[in-house]
Amino acid sequence: MKIRFICAAVSMAAVTALPVYAQTSQVWNPDNGNGTYTNPVIYADYSDPDVCRVGDDFYMTSSSFNCLPGLQILHSKDLVNWRLIGTAILDNYPGEEWTQNVQHGNGVWAPAIRYHKGEFYIYYGDPDKGIFMTKTSDPAANWSPLHLVKEGKGLIDSCPFWDEDGKAYLVHGIAGSRAGFKSVLCMAPMSEDGEKLVGPTRIIFDGHEAHPTVEGPKLYKRNGYYYIFAPAGGVATGWQLVLRSKNPYGPFEEKIVMAQGKTKINGPHQGAWVDTPAGEDWFIHFQDLESYGRVVHLQPMTWKNDWPVIGVDTDGDGCGEPVLTFRKPVNGNHPMVNPAESDEFSSDNLGLQWQWHGIPNPLWAYNDVQKGSLRMYSVPVKEEYQNLTDCPNLLLQKFPAEKFTATAKITFSPNPQLKDKGERCGLVIMGMDYAALTVEDTKSGFILSQNECKNALKGKSEIINNSQPLKENTFYLRVKVNEGGICRFYISRNGKKFDEFGNPFTAQPGKWIGAKVGLFINRPIQNNDGGWIDVDWFRITK
Repeated sequence: MKIRFICAAVSMAAVTALPVYAQTSQVWNPDNGNGTYTNPVIYADYSDPDVCRVGDDFYMTSSSFNCLPGLQILHSKDLVNWRLIGTAILDNYPGEEWTQNVQHGNGVWAPAIRYHKGEFYIYYGDPDKGIFMTKTSDPAANWSPLHLVKEGKGLIDSCPFWDEDGKAYLVHGIAGSRAGFKSVLCMAPMSEDGEKLVGPTRIIFDGHEAHPTVEGPKLYKRNGYYYIFAPAGGVATGWQLVLRSKNPYGPFEEKIVMAQGKTKINGPHQGAWVDTPAGEDWFIHFQDLESYGRVVHLQPMTWKNDWPVIGVDTDGDGCGEPVLTFRKPVNGNHPMVNPAESDEFSSDNLGLQWQWHGIPNPLWAYNDVQKGSLRMYSVPVKEEYQNLTDCPNLLLQKFPAEKFTATAKITFSPNPQLKDKGERCGLVIMGMDYAALTVEDTKSGFILSQNECKNALKGKSEIINNSQPLKENTFYLRVKVNEGGICRFYISRNGKKFDEFGNPFTAQPGKWIGAKVGLFINRPIQNNDGGWIDVDWFRITK
């Protein structure tokens, strides 16, 4: 039986050797070491995941919204152990507004990754601009510049499909926040090169009555049926819907093939059907965990009367429930690896886990390979600055587990010629609310503060929970995150004794993303030069 995944079993000898950013996490490893795994396979905000297989290699990408580099690429040999290998969008994004303000929640929504005739393709919808495509022959190397396939407001969640007869199609959803209309899926014929639509778009499914907020469609073919896998019911509470028809335009039969049921895994849906070289079927999807973002789960998948059953169908009704622990999909001696977290800054590039909160500027940071540190330069805040959510130069990464500790060793070197002082740096937990442990250069010396900002995206100002003088310019900043996203900040002068400082803070998600942890340095005025921090290392530990 041949399944049209557009992920052919071919040799990947031409693909660049994968980079050495892999590491085993101290805080979450799904591989139990006994042939089983425990969900989530990635306890981090790789939302709206999509996967394709090429030979015995699996490749994943996910929504990145306003965070750059965007469209992070992950690789696995067994669907359980994943590592970051690259990014498809590096340091730019179309639209003048991206150079003026942080575009919270905009940008890259729900991509699809496919392999066709020797090239990898990623399609995604930008809700304000339309459907974009990028491609490459090597997913760990450079991807082509973004190409606008279809311009239009509210076009999201796009997925391509190339049929055996040479015809190509593009299926997508509609964003109600932009189009004023949602809960439908659309289809259009596409050119074989994937660069444009060659016919009208038309609605092929209406989910208003039974499947509200149907979105995220993925198109496949099996046994003569065209299948559209589509989540419905909302991010935190939804279910996995599958449509099937003998015609790509329908009419479609429909069936819910996975739902939460009696499990604790809320809203299990939106993801990728993928097969293994041995011919087994599996499904990757997300679970929304609020401040932790949309974490990645892996489910077994079987077939019953040409309908998929995802998870375990305990009552035999054809609708599965998600598993927590299960046998691994692929046998073999594959190493335990997880997406990178800690960074010793010993390379001339930032680790692939890092993302800026807006379009990055190459003058923001310098990897000093000789010293093995990252130098981050203070960036002037904009004239109408309200709080840190206005700053694109936040260097952040995803929460990696329910419980973890993030520590950074920092040396602060403010510019002594700034008469008004005010340069400040710190460790931040960023979301729609945020908190930070900051060090500010004032006329009376360094001041250590623990700051908090509620409703930051609504322009509210920070409050100071605690402050005190700090004599040292080299210090260690730490945050411990526990169940429920409860964060506590710590300061150390010597890296050995850490003192809790300020108030506990409950992390909140950002706009369509989970909370993030990372670093910043800025200054309140424009000047011909500023100071910097040297970050010796940033470590994620238990």
